[in-house]
Amino acid sequence: MTSEILEKKTGNIRAKSQVKILTAARTEFVLQGYRGATVQSIADRAELPKANILYYFKNKENIYHAVLEHTLEMWDEGIGDIEADQGPKVAIEKFIEAKVRMSFNHPESSKIYAMEIIQGAQHLKDYARTYQRQWVREKAKLFQQWIDNGEMANVDPVHLIFLIWSATQHYADFETQILTIMNRADFEEEDVEQVIAFLCDIILRGCGLT
Repeated sequence: MTSEILEKKTGNIRAKSQVKILTAARTEFVLQGYRGATVQSIADRAELPKANILYYFKNKENIYHAVLEHTLEMWDEGIGDIEADQGPKVAIEKFIEAKVRMSFNHPESSKIYAMEIIQGAQHLKDYARTYQRQWVREKAKLFQQWIDNGEMANVDPVHLIFLIWSATQHYADFETQILTIMNRADFEEEDVEQVIAFLCDIILRGCGLT
């Protein structure tokens, strides 16, 4: 076996192990919280020896940071960039659909992020102060440009972003409540499409884009 093949095989094993660990960790952090979750409980859920967990991650804090970073990277990739030439309608529709689909497909990630923010964002303060603040400022500036050009109603751009975040993540953070009220065991693709259509309609109308 050549060194290149061995390296590729080892890389695949490493990647699969890390995905398995992070998947188990997300569930443990949702069920037990950061304080309640342990490296051993994560190892048990991943069905791996504790030593394997510590081989990839030095401690519980490193695992937690990796889970949060993966969540933020996933959101960034899903939303992508909002371009000026797209216009406000396309940009808002794209933003809403991406966030709704992530909430339905990865509810645990959203719940962990919400719990982290509620508890003071001690593990995310640098991110919130740098990247996230800058991202909101850039998008708010773009929305304001569309407002000034008369392309959409005069709404507060920052609160528009907050509205989209809260409305879309509600379906992940309050998943149990929603399923209970709707008397359902799980969501289907039809539900996802309905939520996207509903939120796009309400928010676009509020922005004078229908």
